[in-house]
Amino acid sequence: MDVEQKQAELIDHFVTQASSLKAGGDSSSSASAAAAALIGEATSNPNLFAFSEILSVPNLLLQLEGTKYSAYLDILRLFAHGTWSDYKSNAVRLPQLVPDQVLKLKQLTVLTLAETNKVLPYDQLMLELDVVNVRELEDFLINECMYMGIIRGQLDQLRRCFEVQVAAGRDLRPGQLGAMITTLSDWLTTSDSLLHTIQDKIRWADNMSEVNKKHKKDFEENVEDMKKSLALKAEIDFQGHEEIYSEPGGVMDYEEDRSRPKRRRHPV
Repeated sequence: MDVEQKQAELIDHFVTQASSLKAGGDSSSSASAAAAALIGEATSNPNLFAFSEILSVPNLLLQLEGTKYSAYLDILRLFAHGTWSDYKSNAVRLPQLVPDQVLKLKQLTVLTLAETNKVLPYDQLMLELDVVNVRELEDFLINECMYMGIIRGQLDQLRRCFEVQVAAGRDLRPGQLGAMITTLSDWLTTSDSLLHTIQDKIRWADNMSEVNKKHKKDFEENVEDMKKSLALKAEIDFQGHEEIYSEPGGVMDYEEDRSRPKRRRHPV
């Protein structure tokens, strides 16, 4: 089963669980606790890296907003859009993360960094992930990121950087959709312009091909005309020679010449 299929199944599972939570009544406190536990389970799952669908379940918001468990909504928002540094900055008002959540948030942090840079320096990664040495960082990138299928790249020990080839996308942050639409629109405009340029080049090439074909045809016709002209001239010249040799007295007959008596020379 690939990463995308696992994601889809897990998202569907947690959305169904969140939607089925009971609302109101004497059991509202226990329902809020169940909603908080559900968030803890989702954010700890080693195969789930997308949380916006769970965050958008109305019943989940209803169970947690205004209760002592409301901070778990902030945890869910953090896993949808934030990083490990964001958690550290707000750790005082947020529930403490368990080790599986810490690992997950650091994995998500790498994905966030890969969104804007395809070459990630080791020093930056160690700072963002609270990693103390290169060996620990490379083990994390290999075992917890690349083997998990969320990112693919190459470790460059000489340059002390991680070169990102492909990375899974994170949930869209508020306001990010508009920027993405603008980027895609610009890309579409550029692609259309490039397509028109290519089509113009193709038309130019077609026109040049037709011109070359016409030149070739004209050349071949000229060659044929020259051949015919030379053949006609040769025929005329040959006929002229025949007429010369066929005229009376034009050429002395050899037999006639032999029949004539030879003159004797008289001594002086």
